[in-house]
Amino acid sequence: MQKVQVLKMLKDDVDAVFEIEKLVHPNHHWSKDSFYNELANNLAYYYCIKNEDGIILAYIGLWQILEEAHITTLAVHPDYRNMQLAQIILIKAIEDCYKNMIKYITLEVRESNIPAISLYEKFLFESIGMRKNYYQDNGENAIIMFTQNIWYDKFKDNFNSLKENINKVNVCYDE
Repeated sequence: MQKVQVLKMLKDDVDAVFEIEKLVHPNHHWSKDSFYNELANNLAYYYCIKNEDGIILAYIGLWQILEEAHITTLAVHPDYRNMQLAQIILIKAIEDCYKNMIKYITLEVRESNIPAISLYEKFLFESIGMRKNYYQDNGENAIIMFTQNIWYDKFKDNFNSLKENINKVNVCYDE
């Protein structure tokens, strides 16, 4: 795999992110304005992965409120799946949670999205409930996933192991 960078998402990135958004969620996706609004939100943290040519391959967004973070979106361009990019960008998001003294991370995921559920379970997210008819495009249910306290040894040890393995990939994290 070529070298990739995880960078803070900028307004200039929104067009490329929006194109991925439309590919990943063709029937019901965020608008460009939604991304611009998120970038202006003081609670929001958004990142993207770029390859050596500056092409955006993946993105993630989360809100950090008090001691909890909520992952709002995570997507990988379909042409670049199975390259550990979701794992790489999720590591960046969790590192930020540690820096900002976050204790818990939560998200909703489509119940049919088995690859995403597997990714989150790898990071010790657990299913804690269901939001019935959550997704507007097809009425699909969302699984609510939540971490235990990320400062607990079990989570930290698992996270550090995942991070160590991913660091074998050619990744540069922008600070």
